[in-house]
Amino acid sequence: MIRINLLPYREERRKALRQQFFALAGLAVLAAILIIVMGHAAIAGYTSQQEKKNAFLKKNIATLDKDLDEIKRLKTQTSALLSRKTIIEDLQVTRAETVQLLNELARQVPPGVYLKSLKQTGSKISLNGTAQSSARIANLMRNLEASPLLENPDLVEIKAVTQGSRGYSEFNLNVTITHATSASDGKPAAGAQPPKQDKKA
Repeated sequence: MIRINLLPYREERRKALRQQFFALAGLAVLAAILIIVMGHAAIAGYTSQQEKKNAFLKKNIATLDKDLDEIKRLKTQTSALLSRKTIIEDLQVTRAETVQLLNELARQVPPGVYLKSLKQTGSKISLNGTAQSSARIANLMRNLEASPLLENPDLVEIKAVTQGSRGYSEFNLNVTITHATSASDGKPAAGAQPPKQDKKA
């Protein structure tokens, strides 16, 4: 009977399998290292791009902040200028209104009535003066009522006073300004009636 010794063959096969295992393990390690390196490179690339984007955004945000500060400054200046413009316009209107008021009073005050003072508070005008008689005060109130610029005359007080040998009526009345005339030319508004003049002496 022939006997064959298979031990050397088995040893060689085991050696070949070990070599194959080590080779595959080395390839697996190299593949893992390659994957790690590629992943790290990709992450580094994404991080670099994101940092560039962040830097770009920060730069633009800083620019926008400067623009917003400039806009706020311009809005503040605009508000200040508009306030000044409003004040100047109000002063111009008030100046024109004052001239119109004095002209209207000069037209409506009848003979024998003398104004000593007037005071304006908003649209309310307080008149203080003397008249030769109470009839002339009534005449004044009728004229003020018919005026296109003044309305609602209200007699606050009337009293008799004596100056020298002559008697007078001292009065205090309020009247409201209507703003019915144009501030530009002082002409009465449409539909306004001309002032009525009392012909009584």
